[in-house]
Parts: sequence; C-alpha cells; structure tokens
Amino acid sequence: MPIITLTTDLGTVDHYVSAVKATILRQLDNANIVDISHDIPSFNIMHAAFVLKNVYQEFPAGSIHIIGVNAETNEDNSHLAVYANGHYFVGTDNGIFSLLLDLKPDKIVEITTSRDSDNENFPVKDVFAKAACHIARGGTLEIIGTEIKQFSKEFAKLEALHYKNSIRGSIIHIDHYGNAITNISQRLFKDVAKGRTFTINLGSKEHYSLNTIKRKYNEVQAGDAVALFISTDLLTISINNGSASSLMGLHINDTVRIEFK
Repeated sequence: MPIITLTTDLGTVDHYVSAVKATILRQLDNANIVDISHDIPSFNIMHAAFVLKNVYQEFPAGSIHIIGVNAETNEDNSHLAVYANGHYFVGTDNGIFSLLLDLKPDKIVEITTSRDSDNENFPVKDVFAKAACHIARGGTLEIIGTEIKQFSKEFAKLEALHYKNSIRGSIIHIDHYGNAITNISQRLFKDVAKGRTFTINLGSKEHYSLNTIKRKYNEVQAGDAVALFISTDLLTISINNGSASSLMGLHINDTVRIEFK
C-alpha cells in the first residue's frame, strides 16, 4: 500500500487532522499515513512548498502527498491531482505546485469527483483524502478528474543571481530554530568561488558579515554566528545554540550578498 503523507496548516490542538486520518482509514483500513507537518503557518504556501520539496523525494516512488494549506477553491483556482517525478500530489491550484516542483509534471487533472460531504469548507477531508485513497488503490487520475495542461496560477521561483565576483541571493525560509536558509546552493557557490576568499554580507537594520563556511554548528562558540550548507544543500546562516532570525534580525526576503576577492 503506497504511503499517504499529510502537509497542512491545520495544527494539532483541534480535531481536524484526526478527521482527515479517520476519513482515509475508513476507506483504506491498512493505509500508511505519515505526518510531514501540521504546523505550517496559516495559508503560507511558500513555507509549505519549502517543507514538502525538501522531503518528498525521501519517500518511496508512488507515494501520495496531500497538501492542505490554503485549500479552499475560488473562481480562480481548483483542486488538482498531479503526478510528477514519480510521486502523486493532491492540493489546490493556488500557486503551490509551481513552488514545489522543478520539473514539468507528467500529468495534471482537475478533480471533478463528488464530495463526501455538502460542506465545502474542509476539502482536505472531503476531497483530498478521497482522491488520495483512489490513487492508493491503484486508480488512475483520469477517473477522478479532467486532464489539464498547466496550472492556472504559477509563481516564479526566486533564484540567486551570480556574477564573476559575486552572488546575490535572499533568505527564503526561517526554520524552527531561527536558522535563515537562503536560495544559494553549494553547487552555485563552488562554481563562482573557485577557491577564492569571500565575505558573506547580510542583515537589514544592522550589517553582519562572515568570511568562512563551516561544516558543523559547533565549530564556533555558543552564541556566535555561523554559515554552513545544511542537508538541503542551501547556504544557511545560524547562531550556535541561538536564533539567527531573532538575534541578527534576519527575515524572509532579506538580501544575502557574497563578494569574492
């Protein structure tokens, strides 16, 4: 039985997540349900896309990922089931798929099956769970929807810019520890650096600079700032045993500049 994952902004203090799981288990009593996160900030599709993008490929091919963030439909979007990169995704066409996927999907269908309830306020339970169970049983996407060629809403990915002697990127995510994760990849850094010395400049209200990249947090003293490439392969600004976001005043969309000598 394929894995069904859940990424939502439903939180864990109410009944909502349990209701979604109950709906899945009522249809598939041996379903393998995995919680990715239910603590996505409310309606924040950028945060949700970052979290899911950096973990979904760790799951076996054929896994089904329910995305329950800003999930209600309106006249500008609809509910979709998507097959891409060997995985299935079920969510709302609100721009999140363009942030999540780097490759053009193999198939996109607009879900047209009937709801399990007349209530239109809980599509994660009444639409997404039903679609995920259909896929888990081996059903095809064409049975639950109408194929479309592209998403109705897409957001351009914020890419780091590079020049001969510099890289200009930005902070794209602040994690639970207050680490500031940038869109500067290790591969890009190495391509431009070519072994040269450098200075990482960051900060809005106050100016901060670093001129080394460490392998581990504890290579600096507790309370000191450190730059390193984490498991996502992205340059991250941290404070050992502290919050870079709070103590350095770093925020999403802040500019990060690397100057090479």
